[in-house]
Amino acid sequence: MSELSADNASELEAIPINPEEAPSAVLEIIYELRVKDVMNRAVITGRPGDSLRKLQAVMKENYIDGVPIVDDGEQLAGIISIDDIITALEKGHIDRPARDKMTTAVISLTEDMPLSFAISYLNRYRYGRFPVLNRKNRLVGVLSPKDVVRSMLVEMNRQVLRLEKLHEAAPAHKGTKEMEFSTVRYDFELAGRASTEFKKALKQRNIDPAIIRRAAIASYELEINQVVHSEGGTISCSIQNDRVVITAVDRGPGIEDVNRALMEGYSTANDWIRSLGFGAGMGLANARRVSDEFSIESARGAGTTVRTTIYITSPKEGIVE
Repeated sequence: MSELSADNASELEAIPINPEEAPSAVLEIIYELRVKDVMNRAVITGRPGDSLRKLQAVMKENYIDGVPIVDDGEQLAGIISIDDIITALEKGHIDRPARDKMTTAVISLTEDMPLSFAISYLNRYRYGRFPVLNRKNRLVGVLSPKDVVRSMLVEMNRQVLRLEKLHEAAPAHKGTKEMEFSTVRYDFELAGRASTEFKKALKQRNIDPAIIRRAAIASYELEINQVVHSEGGTISCSIQNDRVVITAVDRGPGIEDVNRALMEGYSTANDWIRSLGFGAGMGLANARRVSDEFSIESARGAGTTVRTTIYITSPKEGIVE
């Protein structure tokens, strides 16, 4: 496997954000943002027929260390890195076309994936940037650690501005609001939809941002758990005057040992799921950590029901924001 700058992978530092250990204010942002919200859309590309010498000049002119190669349909065909150029110069085939020397086994992201997914990839592989594809497998952007950090800073600034304007907010809504969404196994592109909508509904009621963050984390973790470990199910949110109740019901195989499943770091995820940056064994633990009340009912072969309650009128003490 290769990437735009895989030759320098060992020298690159990881993004200083751990999706499993970050404060809830940071978790809220990386759960909400998608790759398309963060990526750089100004992509410099080459064609399979371009010579390595031409691509060398493109890299030099634009101060980049790799060029994605796309076909006539703008689909990613491969990557030429600075290491490929150096090798071509050493071996005397700098005038060969890119198609002969490009790496075709390319690790890529899709634009609808959660930012937490991208951070896991960047930290795992330590590449300079990843190509980003749309649903039609066309190249639409690139994502680098700098893009992530810059976007995080911008979003954090927006969060601060929103907090400063809370006193100008309209009167809060009253009464109970019920919401429910379905999840599908391995559908990572839509993962996070429920938690995003729950968060919007909570903001409309002018609820304490710390409470909203906790509810967003709990719902996101339960949603991802269903996508990874079950055959799909539903996740619902009941917003009441004094509490938020989030219930996740799946059609999965059930949990054999609930107490063990709640231990941080314990996971039954397969190698493929782990390679995607999920299955670290923190989902249920994180959901319980931000809850005032937490329960699991599970039977082997009969699915699992997880219910978490967060009080609006009496915030849980000890939560680090």
